[in-house]
Amino acid sequence: MNAVSFDSLGDVLGRIWDAATTPVPAPPQSVVLAMALAALAVVLVTPVWRIARHVVTIAHEGAHALVATLTGRRLDAIRLHSDTSGLTVSAGRPRGFGMVATTFAGYVGPGLVGLGAAWVLRAGYAVGLLWLLVVLLALLLLKVRNLFGLWSVLVAGAALVAVSWWLDEPTQSAVAYAVTWFLLLGAVRPVLELQAQRFRRRARQSDADQLARLTGLPGLFWVAVFLLVTVGALALGAWWIVGPVWT
Repeated sequence: MNAVSFDSLGDVLGRIWDAATTPVPAPPQSVVLAMALAALAVVLVTPVWRIARHVVTIAHEGAHALVATLTGRRLDAIRLHSDTSGLTVSAGRPRGFGMVATTFAGYVGPGLVGLGAAWVLRAGYAVGLLWLLVVLLALLLLKVRNLFGLWSVLVAGAALVAVSWWLDEPTQSAVAYAVTWFLLLGAVRPVLELQAQRFRRRARQSDADQLARLTGLPGLFWVAVFLLVTVGALALGAWWIVGPVWT
């Protein structure tokens, strides 16, 4: 019984590894552009965006968590809320590079994840990208400390697993492109929403205002940097996706 179980697990992992490490042909440009338009519609249509924004929040808080860990801070908890807000709690020095980098990472995180995804797609590993995202969500799940956060990460992970395991290769590739476009495009809108909230004085504890207190530079400066990075990631990522392939 145990031997059969281990053999079965080995077969499953082997199948996943083979699928993730095997390059697949890029879909037709018409499909790539259709996925871009679909992602843009999700970002621009507010009722749909309110639901899809949870994906951006996961990437936002994941970026806080990753940078906190890389800079030597102790990652304590991640919480994701039904209003699309989130909170990442880490322990360490209250000031200094680690705190600044951790605070900065959130709003630029989704765009940079999208940029990395575009690079993976350009290399031909669309299915590998889907499985990589599943792994990242599984790691994030280890630090989520509220029920809604657990539910949202599990749903996102289960959807990616279903696509990666059961759907055919062209559909998997199309989904990988749609996810990448959404991360690139969806990273920009929260920055604009942030400044709108700051203008109405409803975001006094925002990442930009925390950075202002940590660095002495005004919050508007940090919003501008967030926007520069996210728009830059969108432009470069779009070029990697639709531009000429490296030779």
